[in-house]
Amino acid sequence: MVVLVAVAVAALVVQGRYDAERGASNRALAAAEAFANAPGTAAALQSPDPTARLQPAAEAARRGSGVDFITVLDTQGVRLTDPQPELIGTEAEGVGRAARGETFTETFEGEPADAVRAVVPVRDDDGRVVGIVSAGIQFKTLGEVLNQQVPMVLAAAAGTLALATGGTALVGRRLRRQTHGLGPAEMTRMFEHHDAVLHAVREGVMIVGGDGRLSLANDEARRLLDLSQDADQRSVTELGLSPRLTRLLMSGEPVSDEVLPAGERLLAVNTRRTEPYGGAPGLVATFRDTTELRALSGQAEVAQGRLSLLYEAGVRIGTTLDVRRTAEELAEVAVPRMADFATVELLDSVLGGEEPTGAVRRMRRTALGGSRAGQPLQPVGDLIQFVVADTPMAAALHRGKAVRVADLNSAQDWRAQDPEGARQALEYGIHSLITVPLRARGVVLGMVNFWRGAGSPPFEEEDVAVAEELVARAAVAIDNARRYAREHTMAVTLQRSLLPRDVPDQDALEIAWRYLPAESGVGGDWFDVIALPGFRVALVVGDIVGHGLHAAVTMGRLRTAVLNFSSLDLSPDELLGHLDEMVSVLDTQTTNAHGDGAPVTGATCLYAIYDPVGGRCTLSRAGHVAPAVVDPDGHVTFPDLPLSPPLGVGGHPFEAGELELAEGSRLVLFTDGLIEDRGRDIDEGLRMLRSAVADPDQTPEETCRAAMERMLRGRPSDDVALLVARTRRLDPSRVAVWDVPLDATAVSRVRAEVSRRLDDWGLEESSFTAELILSELLTNAIRYGAAPVRVRMLLGRTLVLEVSDGSNTSPRLRRAAATDEGGRGLYLVSQFADRWGTRYAATGKVIWAEHVPGRTPEPDATALIDELAW
Repeated sequence: MVVLVAVAVAALVVQGRYDAERGASNRALAAAEAFANAPGTAAALQSPDPTARLQPAAEAARRGSGVDFITVLDTQGVRLTDPQPELIGTEAEGVGRAARGETFTETFEGEPADAVRAVVPVRDDDGRVVGIVSAGIQFKTLGEVLNQQVPMVLAAAAGTLALATGGTALVGRRLRRQTHGLGPAEMTRMFEHHDAVLHAVREGVMIVGGDGRLSLANDEARRLLDLSQDADQRSVTELGLSPRLTRLLMSGEPVSDEVLPAGERLLAVNTRRTEPYGGAPGLVATFRDTTELRALSGQAEVAQGRLSLLYEAGVRIGTTLDVRRTAEELAEVAVPRMADFATVELLDSVLGGEEPTGAVRRMRRTALGGSRAGQPLQPVGDLIQFVVADTPMAAALHRGKAVRVADLNSAQDWRAQDPEGARQALEYGIHSLITVPLRARGVVLGMVNFWRGAGSPPFEEEDVAVAEELVARAAVAIDNARRYAREHTMAVTLQRSLLPRDVPDQDALEIAWRYLPAESGVGGDWFDVIALPGFRVALVVGDIVGHGLHAAVTMGRLRTAVLNFSSLDLSPDELLGHLDEMVSVLDTQTTNAHGDGAPVTGATCLYAIYDPVGGRCTLSRAGHVAPAVVDPDGHVTFPDLPLSPPLGVGGHPFEAGELELAEGSRLVLFTDGLIEDRGRDIDEGLRMLRSAVADPDQTPEETCRAAMERMLRGRPSDDVALLVARTRRLDPSRVAVWDVPLDATAVSRVRAEVSRRLDDWGLEESSFTAELILSELLTNAIRYGAAPVRVRMLLGRTLVLEVSDGSNTSPRLRRAAATDEGGRGLYLVSQFADRWGTRYAATGKVIWAEHVPGRTPEPDATALIDELAW
């Protein structure tokens, strides 16, 4: 490398000097010709004093052209101009050829300095030589230029030496790393060892060149592929290999453990390209004899496939608690991995969720799976009967275990049940059968049949165990689904029997309602409409935490309790207080009796009483959402009513709120399932409900429909109870009120006024009964009650008589003895009134009696005579 760099530097120096002299010669010639041919040069030479005219111009041209001198001479070679004025007038050497009209360049050595110069003749207009121009660059100037270039050349040479030295070191280091520092002897010994291993290894190795010719094949490859001795350098297509192996070796595509036949052997072939590993383009292939291993692995694969099938059955069968879907899942798992066709028949009682009956020879085809179209088996829904005792199905039911028929073509017993169907199945190609009874808890639920058709091998004995295990797992899932269906049906039936079937007839409210169960089908939401005395109506909406049978039973108990408490005509807050106490008692009993019993605590309830006389609605709520109030103009509000804890919490008094409702207002009561959902919060639900019920022209039925369509998309995750009531007012002309002083003589006056008002209402036939009832109630109030005493008479569907006083003492109905002077009044009221009762107000009580106009009751005649006699 040093010699090469030295020679290169010398060559560069010589080349640089040569280029410098050539460049100087060209530049001098250009300058001389330019000055010689310049306008005025020839005329100045013929002037009397050419030196004075040409010396400034020559100096200017010299400086502009970058040459060292421009000298003008006459035809005799005498200098007329020169950069050195002392040389003017002296004779120049070697310019004779220019005087003869020749232009030339030369390397001049002599006085006044060595230089590269160009000599050009100057001609006048007639072409005669009138002078000579000489221009040149001195060798001294060229040396300075070369001296400037030498450091750069030397630096480049030093860099080249450094790069060559570093590259040599890197190459040497790489070679030492690749050979691990081995010398020639060690490398030779390693080659010998590798060659021995290549030929002694029990795996065939073949190298194919990029041209498709065999480059190398070890002894094992020659044995496995049966290659001839002259196979080297022959094309792969000429080696007599199988077409698949030939295509694989010629394609050059890498493969891993691809099994290919080679004569009677099965070879596992691996191929890799040689380019990534530094070799020439080509392919390396290895071959391993897997004939015996393949036979063993085939059996292992079959066993693994059966285990995989059973695992898949455990995952896929029984994903739903639906009997039909579970049967379909069994058929889907079995086809095509276990059989080409699978049929599942179940007892009708199992499909209905009932306990399996003993009539196991009549089943319903529930599922049918097949890998081909147009199969001849009976479709889903057909009744399958096993009336012939010697068929495989009947034998399986009798033995309680699977029956295999390897070849249906030679079997005759299975054709006895349906000869025509058997013929069609055989013509279709079905040739093998395994039939397994579907049993759970020792009881037969149905039958499963596995069929194989053309192109599939017949069932083997090992398949029977797999079929029995598969059916056993499915039987448990089907029995679980049957039990769930039965319990779910019972729970739904119970829940629907506990919900109101219809609302009572009344004139105070126009009612519409909706109830939608959750996805689970059974929940604890409920509603109720209860007619109260005085044409008042109670509206109830409640929600039990949780779902299922327990929630439905709890809902029934609470609904019954509300109905019973409402018969006492309690205020909403008092009723919820009693209900809360009852829930606490139920929770205590549940905890004491069953340590794991689910408590009722957390149930919510809203109880409202609407009075059509004044349009007043009193509400109390225990943990329940507030209702929506829609006024006749469509303005929707959610009133801020007092909120008490849910039922069963205890320790907190219940409060009631009051609303003044205009006639035609709508009261919308609902459970939280209507407004809450997994995809929205309660605030968004209330906004949606507000927009759904805001139409002022909606009837309660239309309001229910709009709310359900807007709020719910499909089956809700929680129960939904919705109750919409549009208010009506009792006509003021049908209301009569009298304030009565505590004076027994006032009774006759009030009776007379009542009689006149009944005449005005056209109820003359009811006067006697109404006067009798009123007399007894008013007399009791004056005699035993306290001021103030008031009489109110209401006319609607019925005639209601109310007597209120300031006493909290409630009268009791009893049978007076023969010697008693009194005690018969309430007994007479009970005989003549259709209903009667007592309710308490904020101060005092109200005793009311209800009579249906036009219908005269038939009282006890003896009691009536006794009363009149008294």
